[in-house]
Parts: sequence; C-alpha cells; structure tokens
Amino acid sequence: MGKGPQQTGADGITIRALAAQDLPAVIDIDATGARPRRRAYFERRLAAALANPALHVQFAAERGGELVGFALARRLAGEFGEEHPALRLEVIGVRAGDQGAGIGTRLLERLLESARKGGGAEIRTQVSWRDVDMLRFLAHAGFALARNHVLDCAVRAARFDEADHESRPPRESGESWKTPETDYSEATGNDFEALGRDRAEVRSLDSEDFEEVARIDRRVTGNDRRAYLQRVFDEALGNAGVRASLVARSGGMTVGFVMAKTDFGDFGRTEPVAVLDTIGVDPEFAGKGIGRALLSQLFLNLQALRVERLETVVAREDFALLRFLYGAGFAPAERLAFVRSAVQ
Repeated sequence: MGKGPQQTGADGITIRALAAQDLPAVIDIDATGARPRRRAYFERRLAAALANPALHVQFAAERGGELVGFALARRLAGEFGEEHPALRLEVIGVRAGDQGAGIGTRLLERLLESARKGGGAEIRTQVSWRDVDMLRFLAHAGFALARNHVLDCAVRAARFDEADHESRPPRESGESWKTPETDYSEATGNDFEALGRDRAEVRSLDSEDFEEVARIDRRVTGNDRRAYLQRVFDEALGNAGVRASLVARSGGMTVGFVMAKTDFGDFGRTEPVAVLDTIGVDPEFAGKGIGRALLSQLFLNLQALRVERLETVVAREDFALLRFLYGAGFAPAERLAFVRSAVQ
C-alpha cells in the first residue's frame, strides 16, 4: 500500500495511502466510459498488496471525503532482465468530472517521491497505442518511449511447433545462432516433440527448485538475483491455482526455468493475459530444445486457464532472446513501453 503522510494541496486535494475501504470507489472510477467494471481484478490487486505491502505502492486522491483518483504501482527488482530497481505504474484513474484538474499529476508526483525513497531511478508503464487519452497524459507528465520491446503471442499450444525455423530471419554469411550464454533453445528438424517429451521433464515450480534456478539465472545473467527470485517463488507458490512458473529437468538436474504469472487487468487491460517475466536455460544445455519445451508446456497450462495471450518485455539489445521469441511465434504487441526518470 502507499506509504507516507497525507499531503493536501491548495486545491483541497489530499493524497494519501489507498485503503481497503476505497475499493468500491476505485472500481467506479475505473469503469468510466466504455470500460467494464473490473471488481475481480481490483480485489486480487488489493489482496496482493495486503499480503506483501513492501512491493506495492498505492495512493488515493481525496477531496471533501470523496475519492476522486487513485494510482497503483509495483516495485520492480529483476523482472524482464532489469538490473536496477524501479516502479511500474499499473493503473491510474481520475473521476470523470475531475479530469483535467491536475489530480493525475499530483498522484504521479507522489509515486515519483516513493520511487526515489525506495532506491528506484524511474517509473515504467505500458499503454495501448490506441489509448489516446493516456498517451496524452504520459506525454504531458514527461514520459518517453522506453528502450524495450513489448512482445506478445496468442496462446495456442497446438500451433507452437508451427513457429519453427521458417519464421526466423535469413542467416547472414558467417553468422551463427549458437551463442552458448544466451541460446535458449536451438531445436533442429522436426524433433520438437521428442525434445519436449524425452529430453526434458517440464513440471510446475516447487520450493525445492530455488537453488538450482538461482544457479542457472546467475550463469545466464551474470548477476546474483536471489532476492528477486525468492519473491517470484513466494508469489508463485502462494497461488497454487495458477500453474504458470515451470522448471525443466534432465538427467536428474534442473536445466531450465520460466517465470510467468497471470495478469487480469494491469495497464488498463480488460482481457486475461499472462506475463513472462524470466526464462533461463543452463548454458551447458543450450541448443537442446529446453526453452521450446518450457514454452510449450507453459502454453498448455495457460490454455487450460483460458488465458488467451502471453506477453513479455525484452531489451532491444537482447538479440538472442528476441530471435528465440520471434521464432516461437511472438510479435510486436499493440502496446508501447514508456519510462519517466524519478531523479530530480
């Protein structure tokens, strides 16, 4: 939840921590225009914030005892390969009759303050390129396009093997796709089914997998991200009904993992999607189809949950991961990534 004292401006607007009793008003404000009411999403979001308040920053704008705006953000510390802590703005809303009065700007200023106090240097967010009002607000608030690509693909497990070598860009003379540190899954021929079934056992994440996952992640990224991974494990294991994080095992050892979660409303979405946070394959097993086997099982699990799309964010310089994801059927999403410095 949001932290810090209440701040009341000359306009009579008070910025304070969002509270559980604000839920009905938040739902009403969010449902302005043609957007459907998203009670289930906000209930889940509130429950997550109460379960782990250190990760969530949530503020309310109040005037005369009435909620007129809100902002929900989450602290990032390792998602999508990011090395530096940041805040991710997930939802911001202002009551229809109060828009244009600077309330959104006041909420954003409080988020920037919270980001700085938490050691974060920036605020990140996403928005559909069709959301003209939000694009205008972000531009006015000083956001710029981030150096990341937002990719997504339809969750259709039966179609997964169709995204094979034919979808890859032509290989330049002398170029090799084999880069041991980052080649997530170079499968050859039509052996994908055999690779997924015989060379790797893919199953849901378990608490006993932590050390091996941390080992692989350290070898792939070159960084010790145990704190981030522990948080991901806690979240994944705390919601056994959402089987989205997986490990691959071969020869009695863990050789790869994928961290993903379901997302039922962040960034103004009204349809269920899944977000792929991290994927890693032990460099010694690169080129053996482990990454494809992990994604194939992830697609099957998401399909059973009736999740229709899988989304991720990739640094534009991560060519190996981009090649792998494009080969697996991902394409640029209709969403843009934005960033705003929190440094004064």
